[in-house]
Amino acid sequence: MIPHESVFRLKVQRIHQTCLFELSWGRGQQLSATLEYPESLTRIYQDWQRTYLNFYKSELRGRVQNSGTISIRHIDWHAKLVEVEANFLQQFRIWLRSAELYEIRRQIVSGYSSFVIDRKEAQNKVDIFLTCSPLELARLPWEAWEIGSEFASAAKVRIFRTPLNIRTETNEEKYLSQMRSHRRRKARILAILGDDRGLNFEQDLSAVRSLDRIAEIKFVGWQPGREIAQLKSEIREAIADEQGWDILFFAGHSNETNFTGGEVAIAPGASILISEIAPQLTIAKKRGLQFAIFNSCSGLRIAESLIDLGLSQVAVMREPIHNAVAQAFLVQFLRSLAESKDVWESLQAACEYFQNEKNYIYPSAYLIPSLFCHPDAVLFRLKPHGVRQHLKQLLPTRQETIAVLTLILLSLQLPVQGYLLERRVLLQAMYRQFTGQIPNTKAPPPVLLVQIDQRSIDEGNLNESKPMPRDYLAKLVDRLSALNARVIGLDYLLVLPRTESDRKLSQSLRKAVQKQPYGTWFVFVETQDETGQRLKVLPEIASPKWSLQGDMAIPVGSYMKLAPGDNYYSDMLPFSYLLALAYQLNFQSYLLSTQPKLESGEDFIDQIKSDFKHQHQREYTSLFASASHLQPITAFSYNFGQTWLHPILDFSIPPEQVYERIPAWQLLKNTTDRSQLSHLQQQAVMIVPGGYLNAGVSRDGEDNFPLPAAIAYWRRQNDSDRSRIFTGGEIHAYMLHHHLTRSTIVPVPDLWAIAIAALLGKATTLALALRDRSRQKRFILLICIMLVYGLISLQVYISAALLLPFVLPSATLAIYVLPAFMRKKFSGFFLPQIHADKRR
Repeated sequence: MIPHESVFRLKVQRIHQTCLFELSWGRGQQLSATLEYPESLTRIYQDWQRTYLNFYKSELRGRVQNSGTISIRHIDWHAKLVEVEANFLQQFRIWLRSAELYEIRRQIVSGYSSFVIDRKEAQNKVDIFLTCSPLELARLPWEAWEIGSEFASAAKVRIFRTPLNIRTETNEEKYLSQMRSHRRRKARILAILGDDRGLNFEQDLSAVRSLDRIAEIKFVGWQPGREIAQLKSEIREAIADEQGWDILFFAGHSNETNFTGGEVAIAPGASILISEIAPQLTIAKKRGLQFAIFNSCSGLRIAESLIDLGLSQVAVMREPIHNAVAQAFLVQFLRSLAESKDVWESLQAACEYFQNEKNYIYPSAYLIPSLFCHPDAVLFRLKPHGVRQHLKQLLPTRQETIAVLTLILLSLQLPVQGYLLERRVLLQAMYRQFTGQIPNTKAPPPVLLVQIDQRSIDEGNLNESKPMPRDYLAKLVDRLSALNARVIGLDYLLVLPRTESDRKLSQSLRKAVQKQPYGTWFVFVETQDETGQRLKVLPEIASPKWSLQGDMAIPVGSYMKLAPGDNYYSDMLPFSYLLALAYQLNFQSYLLSTQPKLESGEDFIDQIKSDFKHQHQREYTSLFASASHLQPITAFSYNFGQTWLHPILDFSIPPEQVYERIPAWQLLKNTTDRSQLSHLQQQAVMIVPGGYLNAGVSRDGEDNFPLPAAIAYWRRQNDSDRSRIFTGGEIHAYMLHHHLTRSTIVPVPDLWAIAIAALLGKATTLALALRDRSRQKRFILLICIMLVYGLISLQVYISAALLLPFVLPSATLAIYVLPAFMRKKFSGFFLPQIHADKRR
């Protein structure tokens, strides 16, 4: 709502030689002052008026009563007018600066609100609705009252005139309803051209037609040979048109009348009274008519009558106006109106144009226009039309731009992304458990981790664990082969030669491969050193002719290691991806005739690719979700250090749904629960480091990662597992699980979500501003929107494997919408979505 302190109503009444000033504002506050009216001011005004009429003595848009003066040719009326104008304004301002009015002036200036609704509208405004009685007092140029100069105030004082009597409410709600429903694509303007004797309307017509891109225009006017009665009927019908009008424009002669609300000349020797068209104007008002401009003479009575009928604003000339001045005024006024300025700004711009640029040609012209306003109306603006204009409304303000850019910069920081991602997956784990959406399957998890932990090292009497003794690995292979393990992955880099132990491991591997009826599929890890050289398993241990070798690298953060797929060639496939491939080809319905053979002359991976394509008529990559492979947009984002649409590890799934764990020492001593090994033949087994201190390749502890928040959440519910580290083997197990289940979670980039939230935030701001809701209701609505979006995003994560960001998009939405809730007061009139300023 508009602050009461910055909107005042000032009533000035003259009774004989005394003027009563009554100022009211807020919730019943008021001040009054009595001031003697100087008769000298009337004489000075009349002197100015006579000089004004003598200077503009031809082509006036109204009838001028005989002023009783004799035209004297040698008088320089221009210089005379400039002189009397200065004297007139000086005496008028001195009177208004009387001590009796000090409290009123001080209250007006101190009452403005320093709150700014929008930087584009960054002005402190004080609005005065001025009512003057009698009419002679209203003729004075009250707009020239320099109220703030006495107090060096930064407030902009806007004076709106209003009649003494207003019997009809404005149709503000009708106007807002039209703006909400977009019933009109263009504003509609009715232009009535009156009696043009001694006048030329060409520039008027041209100025009005300049709005044809943003408004629909209809002209009505007298033509030679037309009957007056027919013309009046046509004017009435046009005003009451069923489609309604936004603007009523009149050009021609007009004058004041005492009891009929003024008259306008519509044809030579014929006028129409405002009272005659009052019913049609009332209908037009109900159908959306907001603003009228009478580019004609002496329009005070006309303006008062139209505001009394309920129109929102009326612009008139208080004095007779020269045709050239009227045309220049209209051009400037409509130019500003076409720039989406409101009617007060447009009229002010036209007056400043005459005062600053054309005062030497048209002296005193800037003092003539006045704007009458209904106190409970919307300051009219021409609503921009077209897609470009609608898009322009969505442009952010300066503060919004700075805030959104700050969020964008935050969203591009990988540490910020990692932090938000980890917390989001934790929330997702809680949501899964709360809603009972944890996968409930009786089948064992697809992965068995054989972990070489510190106790295994101690129990095995291993003198060193880096590198892990090959004979110890050989024992594990032998034990797993004896249990008929079909797929075994070794998460140990076997690149340094250990002659005797290498021979033992090689023998164990070969024996397992040759086992009947099914040989074991082995997957080893490889990597690249800093020079880019591939570090692969020693050929003395295993050959790529009968084994698979995959990249052991684990991406930074909670992201999956992606396979290159069909779009990007690479002969290094991820370790977990190859394990998933071996699992699919051994345990799913994609069995191949190809089996690992020691005597093979072709790399095993190449055999798999060719045989799968031959048997199934498609590429082996079709076994996995497309998200398991590097996509072009993700690869493109790598150039900017981003990870757009790069799938993440879904730690919201409890670890027991992903893998089982057995310490190596238990496996070797055969102390493991037999039920735990009963389904080993249907699992992919991984021999992995189990969290001992020096596990790693290039440095100790490299294989031990900080515990993800979601995993910590699950472990807190399991008293038997209090470990605070997360091993590389467990990460590989999650990746293997996601490949097998095709449940790769793809996160929408925060940058994209922020951009969408910014558009939605702006649109929401525009939409909410059109609706008459309290700040409390709007705030509740915003909270509900965020909560609903949060719940939807949590469910979409599970149902559609899509992670919709929450924190940064919600912050973006709040940046646009919250300021409207935080404001306790507003200054000025502002309604962005319809380009109108609203007063309450």
